[in-house]
Amino acid sequence: MKDERISVFDIFKIGIGPSSSHTLGPWRAAQMFLRALSSAMGLADVQMVQVHLFGSLAKTGKGHGTDISVILGLSGYDPVTVETASIDQILADIAATETTMLHGEMKIGFSPKEDVIFHKSESLPFHPNGLTFFADCGLHGVFEETYYSIGGGFVIQDGDNAELAAKPITLPFPIDYASDLLQWHRNSGKNIWEIVFENEKVWRDEQTIRRDLMNIWRVMQNSIFHGCQTKGLLPGGLNVQRRAAALNEKLLKGFTCVGCDEWIEAIRKSGAGFNYTLDWVSCFALAVNEENASYSRVVTAPTNGAAGVIPAVLQFHLTFCGGTEEDIFRFLLTAGEIGSIFKKGATLSAAMGGCQAEIGVSSAMAAAGLTQVSGGTVEQCLMAAEIAMEHHLGLTCDPVGGLVQIPCIERNTMGAIKAITASQLALQSNPQDAKVSLDNVVKTMWQTALDMNHRYKETSEGGLAVNIPISLSEC
Repeated sequence: MKDERISVFDIFKIGIGPSSSHTLGPWRAAQMFLRALSSAMGLADVQMVQVHLFGSLAKTGKGHGTDISVILGLSGYDPVTVETASIDQILADIAATETTMLHGEMKIGFSPKEDVIFHKSESLPFHPNGLTFFADCGLHGVFEETYYSIGGGFVIQDGDNAELAAKPITLPFPIDYASDLLQWHRNSGKNIWEIVFENEKVWRDEQTIRRDLMNIWRVMQNSIFHGCQTKGLLPGGLNVQRRAAALNEKLLKGFTCVGCDEWIEAIRKSGAGFNYTLDWVSCFALAVNEENASYSRVVTAPTNGAAGVIPAVLQFHLTFCGGTEEDIFRFLLTAGEIGSIFKKGATLSAAMGGCQAEIGVSSAMAAAGLTQVSGGTVEQCLMAAEIAMEHHLGLTCDPVGGLVQIPCIERNTMGAIKAITASQLALQSNPQDAKVSLDNVVKTMWQTALDMNHRYKETSEGGLAVNIPISLSEC
């Protein structure tokens, strides 16, 4: 267990799909390398830059857009602000000219085919998601640094024991385990969201916290809405058909909406009943992860591969359960803390823990958040998170073609439904009767991750990835 102090905004990050560990993390690593290079050597004498990808980053890097992310990162683009519609043209220009603007400032020769190197048979010792950057600075020599993308967009430099962004900080309610959270509640009488809110005030003022959390939600909701309006095939060569738009059209009986508010109102008026609600939860989750697979902007929650679970469950609550804007705030604070506990006690990286580290964690987060805004106690929130993860234990990561599409997109629908079920079970249960605690299940998840065969940890060397007879035309 690391002594980490993690903000909810470290768990929820705005970025570009399709993967937090294979896209967002390497992108951030490229930016970190440029800052280090600029500080140590300057950029004026850089003649050449190469990126070497190892382990899972090499094996599934093409499908996950790892090469794209490091190129964009080196070229001065940021995943939060880059115009997603311009990415294809940016990459085409770099490939055609075999040059890029390093850090957006200095033109250097750069060949995407030759200067991003995939070492598929090699893995670095610390973590499966390793990448090394080299810069030839002429008479000043070579500058080299290695980074690890450890899941959820978190990155560490080789030799570091904690995230580079982390700074020593004292929180009013330090939390490493679920038992810590429970003890703070018993000492203070505060709910989970209130405890987390007090901690967040160490980093940001109240107005900024509320503003930034609402911005997180706006990006989530935009990914749902846009995904529900967009038809066609997903990129990558699997020829996977988008389904959210067709399902949206069917459920609304062909009714079209100009904006998101009108769309939500149409959903409320166009049907009712369990099956109708269930279809919409699936539609919400499909929409987000089809956007994620299309290199669109989503929120890491806590990863990109699992980005649809929390938006789907929160949109379900807002649409069908009378949720309010205050509920958004409380849901995200609660869910974020559960994600933090899993990161500290286990992993958010599928390359380390399989898909239980992505869909499992996101489902646990969503279950706790939904229980919080449904009037549950702290004990019931933790129970809901435990139930959700308990029934994802051992879930493998076996992406077909190395793409975050099959089975990843559908798994988000399953994670969302399990979260809702886990919340309902917890709300109708007495946590005092529970035999399994959240800390028990976090520990078990990590032990399961260590025992899991490496083929099932985001390598595309096992499971569905080797049993689906699909020929990739573009990968």
